[in-house]
Amino acid sequence: MSLTNWSFTPFPPLPATILPNAAFWNATNPVNNITYQIQVSWPFEWSSRNVANKTALSILDERYVLDGNALAGTASEAFKRRKPVSFSQPDAVVISVGYPLTDSVYDLSQRATDFRPPLSTPQTPPSGADPFLAFLTSSLRPFVKSTVFPNINFTRDALYGHSFGGLFVLWSLIQNPNNFDTYLSASPALDWNNASLLNDITTRLGNGIDIPGELYSSNLTSSKLSKPAVMITYGEIEQFPQRKRTETEAEFQFRKNFIQPFKMTRYAREAFDRIEGSGRVRDVAVKEYKGQDHSSVGASAVNDGVDYFIDW
Repeated sequence: MSLTNWSFTPFPPLPATILPNAAFWNATNPVNNITYQIQVSWPFEWSSRNVANKTALSILDERYVLDGNALAGTASEAFKRRKPVSFSQPDAVVISVGYPLTDSVYDLSQRATDFRPPLSTPQTPPSGADPFLAFLTSSLRPFVKSTVFPNINFTRDALYGHSFGGLFVLWSLIQNPNNFDTYLSASPALDWNNASLLNDITTRLGNGIDIPGELYSSNLTSSKLSKPAVMITYGEIEQFPQRKRTETEAEFQFRKNFIQPFKMTRYAREAFDRIEGSGRVRDVAVKEYKGQDHSSVGASAVNDGVDYFIDW
C-alpha cells in the first residue's frame, strides 16, 4: 500500500510462540530514500488483528513509540502484562517506529535528522522533523487504521519519545496540540540549540493570559477535556550524577563534566512550568526518578506513561 509516496511492505509472519500478537512492516519512501521499521502489537485477548467490533487506544501506543528499536518490546509488554491486574484497562495497540538493521547494526543516522526541530538557519544534520511528523500523522496513522486494524475504532492516541525523541514529542506538541491526545516526553534533550525550545513553548502556546478561566480550573469541563495531556519525566542523577563504586575520581569528574551541561532537571521542570502556564493543556505532569540516569529513564517512563495515558 502506498500513501503519499510511502509503501508498507510486511515482514514474513513470526511464529506466535516467539512473538505473539505482533507484526512488522518496512515503510519506504523512494523519493527521499528513507526506510522505517514499523512494529505493531495488539492485546493477547484478540484472536487476530482482524477482530471486529473492538474499541482501542493507540501508543505511537498507546499509539506511537519513537525509538522503536530500543523500546518497542517494553511498550508492548507494559500493556499486555498489566491487564491481569488492571481489570478495567481498555484494549490498546502499540505502534513503534524504528530503523533498519544493516550489517548487524541499527542505522540511526536518520534519527538525528528526524528528531531535530527546524531552525531559521541551516543546521547539520538538517532537520527532518516536519516531514517525520507528517509521516506519523498523514501516512502511518492512516495505514494503521485502514489496513492494519480496519475494524477497530480508535478513541485516543499518544506519542512517546525519549531523549531526542522526547525533544521531538514536545516540539510536536507546540506544532499542533491536537495531533495526539497525550504527549509522553522522557528525558527530553532540551539543551539542544541553547534550550531554544523552551522559549518556543511560550511563543507557540502562550502564557495563559488570554485563556478562559475554566481552563485553569480543576473541573474537567468539555472544553478542557478536548485539550491534550502532557507528561515529562527525567532521572534524578541525569544532572546531578553520583560517583559509582567502580569509578576513579578522575573518571567521575569526566562523566560529571559531560552530563551536567545538559541541565536535565532544570530544563525539564522549566518545560513543565511553561506548559502548565500556557493553559493550553488539560493536564501536565512532571516526574523525577530517584537514582536513575538517562539510559534507565526510557523504560521507566514507558510504564508510567501507560498508566498516565490510561488514567485519562
